[in-house]
Amino acid sequence: MGSSLSLLIPQFSSNTVTTTINQQINHGLGDLPESCVALVLVYMDPPQICKLSMLNKAFRGASSADFVWESKLPMNYNSIIQRVQIFPANLCKRDIYAKLCRPNSFDGGTKRVWLDKSTGRVCMSISSSGLAITGIDDRRYWSRIETDESRFKSVAYLQQIWWFEVDGEVDFPFPVGSYSIFFRLQVGRASRRFGRRVCNSEHVHGWDKKPVRFQLTTSDGQQATTQCYLSELGIWKYHHVGDFVVTGSVKEMKVKYSMTQIDCTHTKGGLCVDSVLICPVEFTERLKQSF
Repeated sequence: MGSSLSLLIPQFSSNTVTTTINQQINHGLGDLPESCVALVLVYMDPPQICKLSMLNKAFRGASSADFVWESKLPMNYNSIIQRVQIFPANLCKRDIYAKLCRPNSFDGGTKRVWLDKSTGRVCMSISSSGLAITGIDDRRYWSRIETDESRFKSVAYLQQIWWFEVDGEVDFPFPVGSYSIFFRLQVGRASRRFGRRVCNSEHVHGWDKKPVRFQLTTSDGQQATTQCYLSELGIWKYHHVGDFVVTGSVKEMKVKYSMTQIDCTHTKGGLCVDSVLICPVEFTERLKQSF
């Protein structure tokens, strides 16, 4: 009886069942209007939107909707576009987002700004060439070194000096939010030898005697001060200067930042100064993982 009944019931392999279910799901999603799909995509982050755009034609079309990507852009993205050196005109919002996610230079190429791909939050990097470094033009103290370890392809290298002072400032339409500032530094000079990275500590001295002092001030009166000893040899590290907050009432924020060790009882040297990083406060954990 059982064997006879089995002959009357169609037999399906697991692969056949899976294929049938997937076809039904894809067919159902394909029937959704693009406008409805776009309303859903607004609540997703950019990487999710890009993945879903490959699902079918409806999702691909919805993922190009201007209002979807405008919701991911900073409120003042037009002000940011006006500050960068080269930006194409007449782009759709999706392409504007994509372009802003790449490093965009301004202030003669000494500064770069970009959006974090996942969150749309603004990040900025200022090269050593965009900083005021005491004695930078005197080859007895400082030199410029070309390196692939910097996004700007060069760093300032300190051989020896008594008065160590590095200052900088930026005036920029930062979107509303909380930001952290870091100096990217390395004790020692890295190079390649027989294909391996090695660190030259020849000029390293003085950083264990007194801590380096980091400071920031903003145009609306915010201040922060930290200090630390520079010790780890041959490692690029982000040294936290402090945090500042941008509110909706501020159109442009001027931020000043500095790094000093001006105790003239001893010299100090053997330090690479790469850049200053400004990023959302919540990105601090990412930087710790990159050490």
